Amino acid sequence: MKGKKEIVDLSSSLSEIWRVLSESERESIRKDARFVNYRKNEMIYFEDEYPKDLMCLLKGKVKIFKSGIGGRSQIIRMIRPIQYFGYRAYFANELYVTAASAFESSTVCLISMEIIEDILRKNGDLAMFFIQQLSIDLGIADQRVVNLTQKHIRGRLAESLLFLKESYGLEEDGATLNIYLAREDLANLSNMTTSNAIRTLSGFVDERVIAMDGRKIKIIDEDKLRKISRMG
Repeated sequence: MKGKKEIVDLSSSLSEIWRVLSESERESIRKDARFVNYRKNEMIYFEDEYPKDLMCLLKGKVKIFKSGIGGRSQIIRMIRPIQYFGYRAYFANELYVTAASAFESSTVCLISMEIIEDILRKNGDLAMFFIQQLSIDLGIADQRVVNLTQKHIRGRLAESLLFLKESYGLEEDGATLNIYLAREDLANLSNMTTSNAIRTLSGFVDERVIAMDGRKIKIIDEDKLRKISRMG
């Protein structure tokens, strides 16, 4: 249930930033940190809301998306544990231009951005950490813009499947993606219609590049999938 408090070891959960904080800075975060459970498909924040918190996904999967024309949405990013999100708009002094929802049952740590800003002004190591994170995200976003606008449908879908593999890994069989997406979500991630995603997936199955069992997708020929992505 949303809002349920949990006892979480912050030094482990937020290890990337914890190690560059002083003890007084850690205590400020300890006092403020909130842990919220979100149900599958529950909204975490909405477009045009004012950003208040730094968010760190502790468990589950989260999608960052933007509403488009005709009710369609574009998935911008997929968040995995342990990744930080929701803070860019605060630094830009603007409202959220995207929305976020739990792709599956998820636990998120929220820390007031006012506290983070206060620490950043005194702690150069923490400031550098967020500069690096923003720079990495910008590089990924730039590459995705090029891929989604220049690649054909097959290349875009192949890239999305590889992106999901790299983000969430594989199940114990070493082939099945460790995330189950509805065809609509996969289409939104690949900037195509759901019908095009279904047809293209069927084509990959016929070519024995992948196999499907409901929402489960198994990568059979990763080399060929990478070639399709690369060729565009």
